[in-house]
Amino acid sequence: MDILEVRTLKKVYANRLGANQVQALKQVDFKVEAGEYVAVMGESGSGKTTLLNILAGLDQPTSGQVLLEGQDMGQIKEKDLAAFRRDHLGFVFQDFNLLDTFTLEDNIYLPLVLAGKSYAAMHSRLQPLTEQLGISQLLNKYPYEVSGGQKQRAAVARALITGPRLILADEPTGALDSRATDELLSLFNQINHQGQTILMVTHSVKAASRSGRVLFIKDGVIFHQLYRGLCDDEQFYQKISDSLTLLTTGEAR
Repeated sequence: MDILEVRTLKKVYANRLGANQVQALKQVDFKVEAGEYVAVMGESGSGKTTLLNILAGLDQPTSGQVLLEGQDMGQIKEKDLAAFRRDHLGFVFQDFNLLDTFTLEDNIYLPLVLAGKSYAAMHSRLQPLTEQLGISQLLNKYPYEVSGGQKQRAAVARALITGPRLILADEPTGALDSRATDELLSLFNQINHQGQTILMVTHSVKAASRSGRVLFIKDGVIFHQLYRGLCDDEQFYQKISDSLTLLTTGEAR
């Protein structure tokens, strides 16, 4: 079953007078099945961030469609879009996006508070989730009192607590050291094996090598894709590295 479908997506940026047009996305087509773990890779300026922003409903395409479980996100009214994102999508960012004046617990609760959930309902979701993520003893601490890896775990908890259909991760290991990166990637694999669908934008071959499929974007189009198949992490890492070489040297698909 396809949870996400992207159809002939185009995005053109222009100034007020319509001059100096930049085509960030030319024609992007792909699908993501429920339970998949997909990584998107490409050089700076390739269209990765534009694609992620459109998938998140933070930007609108010039043409084309994004369907989440058959729902055309372009047809959702502006006043309803924030609630749709909150209820169906979870977000994990490179810089965590935690509020320093909130404890980790309050940061994790935030999307449920905005959705009007009761404290009892929120607490029943929080306890098993934070135990799984290994941060149950840190909930009364503030973001500036914990490590980068612990901040990211709190951000993952915030993303998961609404029970989203799709997690969108933007360079989630970019601000982490090697140990915290390994821990986060293991965590992503764990929640994916439990059925959570994940789409991650990353520059890291190591991060991408833990996914099940990699989409390579170049000059606003999907240039190539790789499936893990029977590869272990090391073998998939090498296949991704070889594909990136083709991507950067401009050789044919």
